[in-house]
Amino acid sequence: MADPIIVSSGHSYERACVIACKTLGFTPTPPPDFSTVIPNLALKSAIHSWCERRCFPPPKPLNSAAAEKLILALMEKKPQRRKVSVSEKELIQAIRDKPSVRLNHAATELDRRPNYFNSSSDESIASSSRTLQLTTKPSCFSSPSSGEIESLEPNLTPEEEALLTKLKSNRISEIEEALISIRRITRIDESSRISLCTTRVISALKSLIVSRYATVQVNVTAVLVNLSLEKSNKVKIVRSGIVPPLIDVLKCGSVEAQEHSAGVIFSLALEDENKTAIGVLGGLEPLLHLIRVGTELTRHDSALALYHLSLVQSNRGKLVKLGAVQMLLGMVSLGQMIGRVLLILCNMASCPVSRPALLDSGGVECMVGVLRRDREVNESTRESCVAVLYGLSHDGGLRFKGLAMAANAVEELVKVERSGRERAKQKARRVLEVLRAKIEDDDLVENEEIDWEELLNSGDVSRSRCRLGGEKSCVNSAEF
Repeated sequence: MADPIIVSSGHSYERACVIACKTLGFTPTPPPDFSTVIPNLALKSAIHSWCERRCFPPPKPLNSAAAEKLILALMEKKPQRRKVSVSEKELIQAIRDKPSVRLNHAATELDRRPNYFNSSSDESIASSSRTLQLTTKPSCFSSPSSGEIESLEPNLTPEEEALLTKLKSNRISEIEEALISIRRITRIDESSRISLCTTRVISALKSLIVSRYATVQVNVTAVLVNLSLEKSNKVKIVRSGIVPPLIDVLKCGSVEAQEHSAGVIFSLALEDENKTAIGVLGGLEPLLHLIRVGTELTRHDSALALYHLSLVQSNRGKLVKLGAVQMLLGMVSLGQMIGRVLLILCNMASCPVSRPALLDSGGVECMVGVLRRDREVNESTRESCVAVLYGLSHDGGLRFKGLAMAANAVEELVKVERSGRERAKQKARRVLEVLRAKIEDDDLVENEEIDWEELLNSGDVSRSRCRLGGEKSCVNSAEF
């Protein structure tokens, strides 16, 4: 690929090939959603880096003739189904956007989830639930036509067909009944999560997720939490194009629907293949907002989602541009969700793209300040603070040394080295070695005292020593 793009369904293609598919009316398998395309800068950069390391010339973009020739060859191998005419498409879209039946009765609210990290919303259903593990714009994206869907997947059982019929009903009571039934089934039966995670069911849920009825929106997002628990479903859900509507719910949905949506994004972000797509589709900004102003459950799930998404370098760069570093450091200083926020900052500190922003925003002083509150923080928090300092010291730059000396970091690191847990001791020892190392610079006179104040006021050192691409892959913060 020379000019890769991400389409709404999460697939990546060469731009010229997407244009050729639209021109020739060809639909690849699995069917993608070409309604919106976004440049895949991360993949493009990775391709160029790979070529440079192996001394290969970078790929050249396909011209339109070559792309169409390639698509025509694929069309000969794959018989095309009947193409839906423009008038039929318009009719389907009009019916979906403007249903003929208007129901104005008040929506009934369900009880709220009682505890944290529930795998599904169990209100009015059951008290037990499975736990999500830590380790582990308006919606305008079109769905595949019914003819395409039916030909791609096996027939549903009579029970599943009945549920799908109710989901497409014009009566809100039948829709709610079907959603609650699916929630109950997928909460207690793992096999049903796989059997019900079909293109037909996801397409029906996608059309309901932006419903103006609060209970419908809440139940849809709760069903998606259940379906996303299965590893085999995670990529399938993202590729269905349902992430943009989920982000809409994060931005302006009901409080309970936001809780479930944050849980879905967290669950989907556990899969490496989904991390970049969620960042590209705009999931980072609403998660950053909800980590501060959401309910307690929403804040925790949003923080965990951001932790997993920030394992990808492209998302760390986006977080820096969104001002996440200053916001997260402010939360640490105030003691807000300090444990989970520090996990995100560990990822940011491990990467040369986001490390300068942490240095310039007072990250060293903030971490040392937390270490000084020895009696107020637990051992895990101390260990995370040391891990952030370890990441910031990775290049051994003068900027870091100056900031650490100004914050009197040596004293706190010595305490950790003496009494901390083994992993914290090792990282504290490494940071101390950096701080105690002799400075060798041709521009410095031997034994001459360094003007640390002048050094601290200048960001040039960190920027010159922490350029993008200055290191190879970033250290995975899960190791700390």
